[in-house]
Amino acid sequence: MAILVYMTLPAVVVVATSFNPTEVMAFPPNGFSLRWYEKALTYPDFQVAFKNSLIVMGVSSTLAMLLGSSFAYLIFHYNFRGRGLLEAALWSPLIVPHFTTGFGFLLLGSHLNLTQGFAVIVMAHLLLVTPFVTRAVFVSLSNVDPNYARAAANLGATPTRVMFKITVPLILPGMIGGWLIASILSLTEFTASLYVTASRTQTLPVAMYNYIREYADPTISAISALLILSTTAIMIIANHFLGLRRILGIDNG
Repeated sequence: MAILVYMTLPAVVVVATSFNPTEVMAFPPNGFSLRWYEKALTYPDFQVAFKNSLIVMGVSSTLAMLLGSSFAYLIFHYNFRGRGLLEAALWSPLIVPHFTTGFGFLLLGSHLNLTQGFAVIVMAHLLLVTPFVTRAVFVSLSNVDPNYARAAANLGATPTRVMFKITVPLILPGMIGGWLIASILSLTEFTASLYVTASRTQTLPVAMYNYIREYADPTISAISALLILSTTAIMIIANHFLGLRRILGIDNG
């Protein structure tokens, strides 16, 4: 319980300060006001950055779902030379610092004349979120009874038909869960994005960073509170319908 309070305390402070009626981020707040939420929702830079984040999130998380699912299926069903190397490459983004990834893609984008464009941002986010999709789908594959596929094959179904009629529907919750996690991670990714975005392509976390460098009012608390609350709501709903604890291997029951 103490650990839970410790982990959630910063978020509680951020949400509380967002209701402060004055221009100072004070805790506890001196009153109650929604003026900073109105400013956060109408601030032009945040609006543009949010649209950019949705574009990057949609493309990178969808590609991650396709690639991560393919990698998970390959690793789960086949034992081949280089499998360990592939697994190490897939898990490496969980170990390598994000600023290293961002700087690397900054250099790569410069070499390819794609400096600070959407393509480089999507590639950076894709690299960072794919391992989480792979993990979710791999656990889903582990929970699938192989007798279903064997029965379909014995009845004359081709491997392709078994894949799309049996396997994919059974692991679809894992794919959707992985996509949701990848989307949230992409939407909130800051460190790597700081290196590969420009003013016209900046994502929401980068826009928030630029805002707080110039202003110190509770607007940044309001936009942070909106991200916290929306992310929490999405995860609660997804867990209710998809069972994310089982998908991620947290609950073995």
